Amino acid sequence: MTRMAGRMVVRPAAAAAALLGGLVLRQLPESPISAHAIWTAGLWLTGLPLLFRTGIGVFRGRLAADLVAALAIVGAMALDQPFAGLVIVLMQTGGEALEHYAERRASAAVRKLEEDAPHRANRIAGDRIEEVEATRIEVGDLVLVRPGEMAPCDGVVEAGASQINVARLTGEPLPKQAGPGSELRSGTIVLDGPLRIRVTARAEASLYARIVELVRTAQASKAPLQRIADRYAIWFTPVVVLVALGALAISGDPVRMLAVLVVATPCPLILATPVAIIGGINRAARDQIIMRHGGALEALAAVDTAVFDKTGTLTVGRPEVAEVRALPPFTERQVLRLAGAVEQGSGHLLARTLVEAAHGRGLQLPTATDVSEASGRGAWGTVEGHRVTVGAFSLVRERDPAAASVLDELHQDGAALRAFVTVDGQPAGSITYADRLRPGAADVISELRRLGISKIVLLSGDHADNVAKVARAVGIQEVHGDLLPEDKVSYARELAAASRKVLMVGDGINDAPALSTASVGIALAAHGGGIAAEAADVVLLVDNLDRLPEAVGIGRRTMRVARQSIGFGLGLSAAAMVAAAFGYLVPAVGALVQEVIDVAVILNALRATRG
Repeated sequence: MTRMAGRMVVRPAAAAAALLGGLVLRQLPESPISAHAIWTAGLWLTGLPLLFRTGIGVFRGRLAADLVAALAIVGAMALDQPFAGLVIVLMQTGGEALEHYAERRASAAVRKLEEDAPHRANRIAGDRIEEVEATRIEVGDLVLVRPGEMAPCDGVVEAGASQINVARLTGEPLPKQAGPGSELRSGTIVLDGPLRIRVTARAEASLYARIVELVRTAQASKAPLQRIADRYAIWFTPVVVLVALGALAISGDPVRMLAVLVVATPCPLILATPVAIIGGINRAARDQIIMRHGGALEALAAVDTAVFDKTGTLTVGRPEVAEVRALPPFTERQVLRLAGAVEQGSGHLLARTLVEAAHGRGLQLPTATDVSEASGRGAWGTVEGHRVTVGAFSLVRERDPAAASVLDELHQDGAALRAFVTVDGQPAGSITYADRLRPGAADVISELRRLGISKIVLLSGDHADNVAKVARAVGIQEVHGDLLPEDKVSYARELAAASRKVLMVGDGINDAPALSTASVGIALAAHGGGIAAEAADVVLLVDNLDRLPEAVGIGRRTMRVARQSIGFGLGLSAAAMVAAAFGYLVPAVGALVQEVIDVAVILNALRATRG
């Protein structure tokens, strides 16, 4: 007997030793100590802690599922049936040991992540490189990551160039290029050249450590069906007691009543359902779907409504050049080339996007001189002797009012994001930006409908016209745009008030309140997560919406397996109760039968680990 998590726990070895000791003594001639005495002593020594634990639970008002087992142990003590009582104790403690084994098996994802984490780092101190524990690296330290090594901390590359493998973080199989200025996340593997990185977060606060902690938190959470098991016990325990009393009244034999209690011990309720939940969590983690707690699986199994954010969720979350329109005598290539030349020196996101688009079309951009920039509005400069302005309509109107009156004709769709271009005071054209739809987004929506999600809604803070275009492209009928974060929360609450089980999918800070409000929130966190991941119940570490229906499918399969385990176990126990009530099972044999039922049910629950 030992203490575990603040409570007395009986090791299965103690009950097994008492049983084996009695069997051995039975074979010895003229043994001074009888097997019956060994079994009786073993029952009292191992059974009393279980009774004490159950009694505390009843005293606290919890009609726990193991109450029937406690009644059977008391009956075995009172009726001098130590062998049957010891089998029950062994069944209870052995079942707990099997659960711990299942937890260890289901925790393989956590152990693998922890084992793969870099524990040593190469810190650069002046002219020396010293190998230290990764936990000793501080923010601001310079660290060398050699080819084949994993970055121990988040940082920014200061020197070196290399291909990097980010598959552990994003699931992206293709390597990426990293060089000075590139952000390097812990968990990234350097492939073909050493990198010197300036650390921006300690190892325990870096991305890889946060991923490990997310998985560990999910594994450690109490399985939600454990509460369902206790609810089953509210009706199951009285039924067992009535059947046992009925067997006693009909037969007048208290041993027959004990046999009913023995075979009715509900280990399937106590153990099988948590095993299924933990298995589902592990199954999801293998595909980089992190269930922050077991309740997320139950919630996913019940959802009938899906609510999506737009930007960064159904779209890639980054503007791209969608259209270049030119006014005579300029061509589209000329407009893009001149605008790109001015924007080369800007760090603005749209400027970088424009330059990338020009390079993507094979344009060689000339060098611009006398470049000036109006923060957030655009830039202007001289390109090959021509005065070029590119930016918002308000900037063009200030600098070239005559050209603005012509360009205003291109400004018909106020919802679109555009940059306008003038050359030597003449209108040259416009460049339209758009957030590209995620590949396969429409297929994801169709798959969710196939899984039984009947209502799908798109909510966004973007202009209503832009939101409607995305909705039409993916096949969503209900659309709401121009929303503030609190509007999304209000909508989620309205759905909940209508008895809807809501799945909310988002990726940004503005989605966090709605993610917390929904029945289950799912965050796309392939690029580090942040507050959205903290607010969500499920985190998709891969920047791929395909994982969303997969997460729903895992939740539904897990709960189906868990409920099958409950029904299967209770059905077999009920059949055994009937046999015991009519005298076909004596207590000792009934205990062995129940042990076989328990093992079968738990093995069935382990199916949730497989995909």
